[in-house]
Amino acid sequence: MASSLCFNPTSLPSLLPIPNQRSFTPIRCGPRDNRGPLVKGRILSTEAIQAIQSLKRAYRKSSSTTTNTQLPPLSRLIKSDLLAALRELLRQDQCALALHVLSTVRSEYPPPDLNLYADVVNALARNRLLDEIDVLIGEMEGIECDDEKALVRLIKGVIGAGRKESTVRICGLMKENGVGTRKRVGEYLVKVLSKGLRRFGEVDLALEVERDFCELSRANLDKLRI
Repeated sequence: MASSLCFNPTSLPSLLPIPNQRSFTPIRCGPRDNRGPLVKGRILSTEAIQAIQSLKRAYRKSSSTTTNTQLPPLSRLIKSDLLAALRELLRQDQCALALHVLSTVRSEYPPPDLNLYADVVNALARNRLLDEIDVLIGEMEGIECDDEKALVRLIKGVIGAGRKESTVRICGLMKENGVGTRKRVGEYLVKVLSKGLRRFGEVDLALEVERDFCELSRANLDKLRI
């Protein structure tokens, strides 16, 4: 009985404050989309970033007023900065500004790489600016067929956008460059162009491309027409 009445300090609740245990979830901040911010350094120089910001300011000003504000000239930029600015604007789907930069590239450093045209065509198609594709291809003064991979990219982009007139014009520019008379191109390029022309109902032109644009054996020519 006496032992049961003895004071046992462990039987009472502790008077010491219980530490407040909290769990924390780390939050990492980042860009709100996949485009990423403008970054100075390896990707964009200070001059390229400033040019992009200047173009955007001028474009916003022209959009908010009834007056037609002219976009700032970019001829002071070196070629690498122009190309970097162009690709950044295409990445952001700023097609109107990208076309402005491309016009400077064409005037200052002709002729532009066909890969550049292919990038612009794909961006215009992605933003459903299909008429601008026809304008862009219509302004091309010639096509260098040495880089066939770039030319295939361009042709695929134009055909994928459903631009019949632009596809036919590319075919004509290739002829002007001597394809079909003085030089030939690869079988894959001919296959892509021929299928695109047939898709648009230009069967006679497709047959001419198959016959004249590259050296094919009869067996390969039959496969091409399947």
